[in-house]
Amino acid sequence: MRRALEVARQAWGETHPNPLVGAVVVEDGQVVAEGFHARAGEAHAEVNALRALGRAPRAGATLYVTLEPCCTHGRTPPCTEAILAAGIRRVVVGAIDPNPAHAGKGLELLRAAGVEVTEGVLAAECEDQNLIFNHWMRHGTPLLAAKSGVTLDGKVATRTGDSQWITGSPARANAHVWRRYFPAIAVGAGTLRTDNPRLTARSEKAEWCPWRFVFDGLLRTVIDKAMPRVYTDEFRERTIVVTTPHGGLGYVRKLHALGVQTWVLPSQSGRVSFTDFRKRCASEGIHGVFFEGGAHLLGELLQARELDYLFTYHAPVFFADDKAQTLLRGLRTEKLENAVRLSQVRHEIHGDDSLMRGFVQYPVKMFADETAFGRRGPNE
Repeated sequence: MRRALEVARQAWGETHPNPLVGAVVVEDGQVVAEGFHARAGEAHAEVNALRALGRAPRAGATLYVTLEPCCTHGRTPPCTEAILAAGIRRVVVGAIDPNPAHAGKGLELLRAAGVEVTEGVLAAECEDQNLIFNHWMRHGTPLLAAKSGVTLDGKVATRTGDSQWITGSPARANAHVWRRYFPAIAVGAGTLRTDNPRLTARSEKAEWCPWRFVFDGLLRTVIDKAMPRVYTDEFRERTIVVTTPHGGLGYVRKLHALGVQTWVLPSQSGRVSFTDFRKRCASEGIHGVFFEGGAHLLGELLQARELDYLFTYHAPVFFADDKAQTLLRGLRTEKLENAVRLSQVRHEIHGDDSLMRGFVQYPVKMFADETAFGRRGPNE
């Protein structure tokens, strides 16, 4: 199953809206064929593994697959049919299909046909490989995740705004891995003006550009003399500025003239509604967004209860400065029972830094300090 997980990762970030899935065929304790789902609309992992075998499996062969085989006809035929047609008599499955309409039905069909089925092998690891797909299947909404590099005392920048780089190069390289996984990256206007980021996933092999969202409710980033690079580079057509009618149609026209897209969402205050943004992403087929904005944008997400998942890279450094910028703000937590927590937490070490990531769990009551955002403009 661990090998099947490794095989599935070969399509990292390529399969949306479908899941990452890997499969291996084992005979006499040896892997004799393997396959993975490359992208939506193409053959599934089980079919590719059986094709790679190139012959009928021997008696006693076992198929290991990271996700329950599909049993309905979509853009491709059911994998359960391919498994039965090949003569596989034993299947080992990692995670169950998260779609409530399908969960367990593929396994039931295989068992009814006389196939020996073992489920739940490395289930947590298999589930973790498909954060975006699982969230979409269970909730019908995009996964909104956020990432930040923080000091031991929870700071993201010094009092002067200096933040490059709190974490080391191994942690930053891992963040680019996650950039490649998500179909979209988002930042706020303040981060765009301060850091002028490229917002691409970069590795030793290549540079890849996802959809790039800029949250700028008043279009303060549209500056003729110093346009941010995401408005002028070779990927500018994949940049979408999320704004409100308060930003002004003149600035919208300037962005369109550059080839930059805009989403003008309704607003009474000039602040973008994350609920409306989530709905628009769903309608456009964008199932996951990786927020890399500063403390203000992430704090707004948290206060609105719209943040689903959090990545925090902790560096072995501290500022010990009350005026240094903190990771998240805007809540007045008076009791531990009102604290926001993470669940299904995972820990990783990258160089000298540690990554903690997990699903955001909100308490029944949160005490919000609305004035915390009053010093800066909408969505900065």
